[in-house]
Amino acid sequence: MEIIFKPIGKIISPFRSIKEMPIQPAGAKGIQGKVIIFPEFAEGLKDLDGFSHIILLYYFHKVISSKLTVVPFLDSKPRGVFATRAPKRPNPIGLSVVKLLDRNNNILNIQNVDILDGTPLLDIKPYVPDFDHIKESQIGWLKNVIHGAGKKKSDDRFK
Repeated sequence: MEIIFKPIGKIISPFRSIKEMPIQPAGAKGIQGKVIIFPEFAEGLKDLDGFSHIILLYYFHKVISSKLTVVPFLDSKPRGVFATRAPKRPNPIGLSVVKLLDRNNNILNIQNVDILDGTPLLDIKPYVPDFDHIKESQIGWLKNVIHGAGKKKSDDRFK
């Protein structure tokens, strides 16, 4: 079965290069960007204004291959790609929760953006704490390295 996605817009950010980007929104606090929704999808933004945060699903358009085992940014040990958030995946789809500052027609002004400039946007979902926040959870191998995530920057290992 073949699955084809059509981008609904693009993400604008100050990051023109993969190298030195924050690896998660936690490391991009205060960094602003924009989401430009293509005109044929703008009607879908109706009622989004009341949400403080949104989930962006996007295509890692600069990733040219995939691996099932990767050395993630926060570790030096090879890990299964599905136990990481590394971009070099069989389906290179990214996810970021960003702050929605405001909407001006088909343009969303966002904050805490950790995404490469020009990234194709696949979908937007509202962040809803009652749905998306799980109080009792475990984070596997990350529990020993998570403390450095906010300061860690990307490099070119996932080109």
